[in-house]
Amino acid sequence: MKAIVVQQRGNPVSPNVALVTDRPKPQPQSGEVLVRTEASALNSLDLWVGRGLPGIDTQYPFSSGSDGAGRVEEVGTGVDRAWIGRRILLNAAVIQDAPVHPDRFASGEDIRMIGEHSPGTMGEFFCAPVKNVLDIGDTDPIQAAAFGLTHLTAWRMLMSRAQLRPGMTILVTGIGGGVAVALLNIAKHFGCTVIVTSRHQWKLDRARELGAVHGILDDGSDWSKTVRTLTGKRGVDIVADSIGKAVHSQCIKSLVRGGVFVTCGATTGGDATTDLARMFWNQLTFMGSTMGDMDEFRAVTTFLRSGEMLPIVDSIQKPQFAKKAYERLESGEQFGKVLIDWA
Repeated sequence: MKAIVVQQRGNPVSPNVALVTDRPKPQPQSGEVLVRTEASALNSLDLWVGRGLPGIDTQYPFSSGSDGAGRVEEVGTGVDRAWIGRRILLNAAVIQDAPVHPDRFASGEDIRMIGEHSPGTMGEFFCAPVKNVLDIGDTDPIQAAAFGLTHLTAWRMLMSRAQLRPGMTILVTGIGGGVAVALLNIAKHFGCTVIVTSRHQWKLDRARELGAVHGILDDGSDWSKTVRTLTGKRGVDIVADSIGKAVHSQCIKSLVRGGVFVTCGATTGGDATTDLARMFWNQLTFMGSTMGDMDEFRAVTTFLRSGEMLPIVDSIQKPQFAKKAYERLESGEQFGKVLIDWA
């Protein structure tokens, strides 16, 4: 089959990306479905895989991809044949069968990612456990692939972890990335006031068009004072961040007393210096969040199916132009999702 592969580890990743025609077509194992890919989407994870994730023994050439939608073509043993022909959307976070304590979420050790630990959606076909796919009916596959992982991640961050309520004030850092745009999408849907940051004025302008109330240009200075001014010195109820070290201090200083800081990543580094005195004195809550389970996936995908919550698509490429898609993501100039159209 045709597949987009990273031929060898490297940084930048895009020079190592190629479309090949000789990848073996995967075969569904017990409990799995084989899907003919209609659309797949890139995530930051694809870049980390291409650079060589620490602790993951990736064998190159490797075909990643953790977002995908398509039609089921075959099923493995134990799977109802009624799945054949259905359009599905993938949740790439496969939670292992090992017991998980009911009072905690699955950790990284409990999760294996399709597209990281095993080949993903960047090919004409992919396999997945049937328990990790949803029947999405006639939903547009481009919209679905653009929605999946980012909205699942954002949903867990805001709804499951930070316990978002309508009317709250939310700060989203680094608007333009897939998760950040999904955070804006969800917070806006629930009637929250959203403040966003970016290093690019055009991204702030675009975010305002999509419902952000305020945009702060991140020029490297301490923008927490601006957040305080915009909120009448109160601060925000929730900070949702994936940037990490470079903005951590500003994030913490932007929180209202009793506020919540929730993070799903640290693109500028995880070794941030925090302020424990502010943390205990203002009774702040710090939370981590990773991926999401199938109950959460069903919950957020309901809004996609109804048309109440749609993803933002930055650009779409055909497989033969995959290198351009990776270049777009690596540039940091995208706003929303970068997709591959396999139809």
